[in-house]
Amino acid sequence: MLQSAKLVAFSATTNAARAKAFYQGVLGLRLVSEDGFALVFDAHGTMLRVSAVKHVVTAPYTVLGWEVSDIVATVRGLAAAGVRFERFPGMPQDELGIWSAPDGGRVAWFKDPDGNLLSVSQH
Repeated sequence: MLQSAKLVAFSATTNAARAKAFYQGVLGLRLVSEDGFALVFDAHGTMLRVSAVKHVVTAPYTVLGWEVSDIVATVRGLAAAGVRFERFPGMPQDELGIWSAPDGGRVAWFKDPDGNLLSVSQH
């Protein structure tokens, strides 16, 4: 039923200015609109609504991810922009924080200013 509908992604923030600086300034997403309810970004054709909330309840798993063509270059670029990559016990990650999955995919995780877990991956 929804196979031809466009996906809208959601995240949350308690501080719209800080989220705007991160998603627009650090990640490079184009800001489409902002009001008292949400910041709306264009994430390569997918709408990302970062909703303004009083309290963010962070999930212990990835809530947003980007598939990239060169994970090493992407991680280095994000790190140069101030992004800190997460490390997880029991998951062997290289010096950049990239984990190699058994299927050959590679993933690195980082958090936005509200603690939402985000990722970049190469498949």
